[in-house]
Amino acid sequence: MLEKAANAMSQGVLKTVSNFGYMGALLVESFYWILFGRRRGQPVKMAPLASQMVETGVQAIPIVMVLSFAIGVSLAIQTIYALKNFGAESQVILAIAIGVTREFGPLITGILVAGRTASALAARIGSMVVSQEVDALRVIGIMPVRYLVVPPLVALLIMVPTLTVLADAAAIFGGAVYSLPNLDVSLWAYLVASVDSLTAGDVLQGLAKSLVFGAIVALVGVSSGFNVKGGAEGVGRATTQSVVMAISWIVIADMIFTFFLNR
Repeated sequence: MLEKAANAMSQGVLKTVSNFGYMGALLVESFYWILFGRRRGQPVKMAPLASQMVETGVQAIPIVMVLSFAIGVSLAIQTIYALKNFGAESQVILAIAIGVTREFGPLITGILVAGRTASALAARIGSMVVSQEVDALRVIGIMPVRYLVVPPLVALLIMVPTLTVLADAAAIFGGAVYSLPNLDVSLWAYLVASVDSLTAGDVLQGLAKSLVFGAIVALVGVSSGFNVKGGAEGVGRATTQSVVMAISWIVIADMIFTFFLNR
């Protein structure tokens, strides 16, 4: 029993390391085509990139804004409740502003984008692998990484930080809506105090996280798609696995960022 458990654990570790290495290789090759694709006669075209930006970013704005607003309200409720015991309710402005920009804004955005985009990428590329469309691309001289990986990767590197900024604004506004009656201040005074309480480092920390989260979503989605085996059933497994993996890697990356950037 113990031997089987040890073997299963070792296989899981090897698979994780293999997947991580494969994603790293995809990232390196993607940047190669971004930098040298035009010289090789295979430039990154703007039309697929713009389409991916709309699909992964613009279409996600409503859900990101609504849920970020709800997170801001929830954070305000919990923070005011905790600070009342110390008579420091006024500090809720600082707590929400820093908590949202450093942590909750990029994290909720990364998780939402992972749920929407990683699964879509895995399903699309997995279907192409099963139907041998990826092999057909190679036959006609189109490199799959340049054609299938670079557009969503670049789009997510642009749109996830953009969505994070919108999420920060929505969450801070949500915190303001709940906090105003408790703090007896105007909305404008609350927003000015929020901005004054932030530093460039607070905002940049969240944006740095969002860049990494965007890369994670893209690489997990496409790598899961390229590794599909077993026909339509394999596509379903890859779709589910991509969401779980993307969210797991995002949470782990967030923990590492938080540990090193707040020491």
